[in-house]
Amino acid sequence: MQRYEYKVIAAPTRGLKAKGIKTAEARFSHALEAVMNEMAAQGWEYQRAETLPSTERSGLTSTTTKWRNVLVFRRPEVSSATPVTVTEAAPDEPKAEELPEITTPQTPQDDASHSAGASRMLHDNGVEELSDVSGVTTSLKQLAETRKPDKTDD
Repeated sequence: MQRYEYKVIAAPTRGLKAKGIKTAEARFSHALEAVMNEMAAQGWEYQRAETLPSTERSGLTSTTTKWRNVLVFRRPEVSSATPVTVTEAAPDEPKAEELPEITTPQTPQDDASHSAGASRMLHDNGVEELSDVSGVTTSLKQLAETRKPDKTDD
């Protein structure tokens, strides 16, 4: 069974200027085309576009939901059991490009110096961290104190 790895990137939000492209729609299409061609050149196959909710912080205590447009790509996964080999190409033909090995940083499981939230943050899965903050740092407390409105003006 074929296995795939996936890559999700933010869809362009602005058009891309180019010679002969005048309208906003054409510039936006050009920007999307450029992103898709760049990904295809890296071996990624376009799958679909998605609009997904993203819960984000708004101020110190509240959150808001924003909708994000993303593009989903996939390519066959290169397994460590079957190494990629580069065959000798004929002098007229370009050589096949060897794909770089992709590694994911491992989260330390037995290190007592990291809290659970810090351990989760060490592993970047490409999604914004939404876990609760365990405490307010002293620098944030000082910043909050300096920004408090003066009550003595009344």
